[in-house]
Amino acid sequence: MQRRAFLLSTAALSGGLGGVSCAEGDAPAGRLVVPFWFTYGGRNRATLTTLVARFNRSQSDVWVRAVFQGDYFEGLAKLRTALAAGAAPPLSHVVGEVVPYLAEAGVLEPLDHYPGARALPLHPALGQAGSFRGGAERPLVVVPFNRSTPIAYVNQRLFEAQAGVPDTWQGLREVARALTRPGRFGFGCPIDWWYWAALVGQAGGEVVEPDGRVSLGNQAGVRALALWQSLVGEGSMKQPPGRDYNAWEQLSQDFLAGRVAMIWSSTAFVRYLEETADFPVRALPLPRDEQAAVPTGGTHFVLLKSAPAELKQAAWRFVRFLLEPESAAFWSSETGYLPVTTGAAAGLQTSGFYARHPNHKVALDQLSVAQPWPWSKNLFRIQREVVQPRLEAAVLEKLDPASALRDARRLAGESQL
Repeated sequence: MQRRAFLLSTAALSGGLGGVSCAEGDAPAGRLVVPFWFTYGGRNRATLTTLVARFNRSQSDVWVRAVFQGDYFEGLAKLRTALAAGAAPPLSHVVGEVVPYLAEAGVLEPLDHYPGARALPLHPALGQAGSFRGGAERPLVVVPFNRSTPIAYVNQRLFEAQAGVPDTWQGLREVARALTRPGRFGFGCPIDWWYWAALVGQAGGEVVEPDGRVSLGNQAGVRALALWQSLVGEGSMKQPPGRDYNAWEQLSQDFLAGRVAMIWSSTAFVRYLEETADFPVRALPLPRDEQAAVPTGGTHFVLLKSAPAELKQAAWRFVRFLLEPESAAFWSSETGYLPVTTGAAAGLQTSGFYARHPNHKVALDQLSVAQPWPWSKNLFRIQREVVQPRLEAAVLEKLDPASALRDARRLAGESQL
């Protein structure tokens, strides 16, 4: 009963189990139809649809039907509802923070016995082994799909007048102040768990300690939140609007309109920002404080255990197709997401793609300082229900950072996870 209640807990967000199919017409007679639930819009959706069509043309017995399910959180709500109703698709993709819960709930298909699963040439930081503490020692339940890190984007036309790159927190403060003018903020960042986790790591902290205790970075978490507060308070950081991906999209529009000179966002927006801006866009790694550090983000492929075996095997063929060097390189080059296999990254390098598009390589290089997430079944709940609202309240309502995070630790239970 408790498991079912959790799976249904965000069903109100979903609007039902259905979605919008992006398949290229009806499946030819005799094909095994494999539903694939995905959560992209815009260019990323078009790129995925292209890859689905390529797979469907590459063989004659399987037909993947891609079904759009909204943004990450809407898609997850629908997936939880479908799992509770016994109607889950064979293939979907989910954000990294929810993987431990789904694995512990027993709804993910173990992948170790699937052909080639353990031998995939994945980038060490992006598969299960590198994305989660202790991930290599657990049964394999995910493989990476669209993976990202947070990076900085600057309006190069404005930035050329600045001396040096903001590679420290102090440098960030100085550049943000220097770029601020009437009608323009020097810096913008969504008040979001992901970017706060980056700051916590840079300040030398851990959101969840190795022993499972939810510390929220202790003093490092406080310093991370105080940095945002001070930048907003002095007027060099735009007070962030909205929440979730609405805030991210609004910040992108502010950047493109010249209302913000430098933003933190996902590497997933590289191609979009480059092609939409009427000024040169430059990507930069995030600055350091005690150390350089970033979390990884994006989603992983999952097969759902309750789906028929024949559909799961066919879905795995599609996953393998998307992880082939040509497919993975195409996905990365067209979107900005990281190339998840070493072969795809090598191909982009040798083809000269990174020489022509250096912004795309920033996140790949930044993986050298990527920090894994804890394997915590409560991590997603702590993110969405406990920490995220208090980050927003602290910045927008000017609450004391130490008190806000102390309250969050209390609600998280400071428990062993």
